[in-house]
Amino acid sequence: MSSALIDAFLLELSTQRRASRHTLAAYRADLASLIKFADKRSLAALKAHDIRHYVTKLHARGLSSASIARTLSAWRSMYRWLCERGDAIDNPVVGIRGPKRIKRLPKALSADQAVMFAAHPANETQLACRDHAIVELLYSSGLRLAELVSLDTHYFEAAGERPASVSWADLAAAEATVFGKGGKTRQVPIGTPACTALSRWLQVRPKFARDDERALFVTAAGVRLSARSVQSRLALLSRKLGLGVHVHPHVLRHSFASHLLQSSGDLRAVQELLGHSNIATTQIYTRLDWQHLAKAYDAAHPRAKRRS
Repeated sequence: MSSALIDAFLLELSTQRRASRHTLAAYRADLASLIKFADKRSLAALKAHDIRHYVTKLHARGLSSASIARTLSAWRSMYRWLCERGDAIDNPVVGIRGPKRIKRLPKALSADQAVMFAAHPANETQLACRDHAIVELLYSSGLRLAELVSLDTHYFEAAGERPASVSWADLAAAEATVFGKGGKTRQVPIGTPACTALSRWLQVRPKFARDDERALFVTAAGVRLSARSVQSRLALLSRKLGLGVHVHPHVLRHSFASHLLQSSGDLRAVQELLGHSNIATTQIYTRLDWQHLAKAYDAAHPRAKRRS
């Protein structure tokens, strides 16, 4: 299979399924490995036992279960596309599963840690107002990092070659509209402390932002804040506050989900707020909740205490 065919497949994946650039890069590497494995054989000539053999080799090389699952997904999608085009008769990857994945609990702050982190004082510099607003918004709304940095100050209509906003904040309605994974748009609420922090930041934002900059969060140079900058700012802040844990944006998303689920018990609502297409993805937070209850039981119940 030529690189041109891979390019055509990835282009369709990008335009029709709105796959992220990270997904596209990973799929390209996975498809390249499949071509290398096929050697001089055409992909249409590969059978299910060939795929199983290669999966075994990947596992023996130490590739993680998650990586193998993603690799199989890339191959499966590619073969489905080839079948639709008439370039393959069947899909040899259908029904083939990778090694069982180890389910790891997402890291989350305790409620006290999260509140302490979100309520940190923002009186050092004017950019500290921005960082405070970022933390409050992440914990308040459970946004993904990419969703956070894509936010505009408000909705902008299309103007010239610039498209309309796809993600924006609306403080009057106390909500944000975000364009998330899979090309799905959803609305999430913004809590009162987050609205207050955002209002404070918006008062000083004009001192930094360029005149034509739409971004809600900008750098000292006045351009849209990058994901990497948000990660480094949160890590620095967690060290300053002495939390004793490394805090990155997804930790605040996990904290938002687990604390909301502990308080409400409404799994479907948490699923909608997180933007999960499959409730099984959200159910991992029930394990976090159970872990919390188990610790409370071990600490408090007379029969839970073991003799030394």
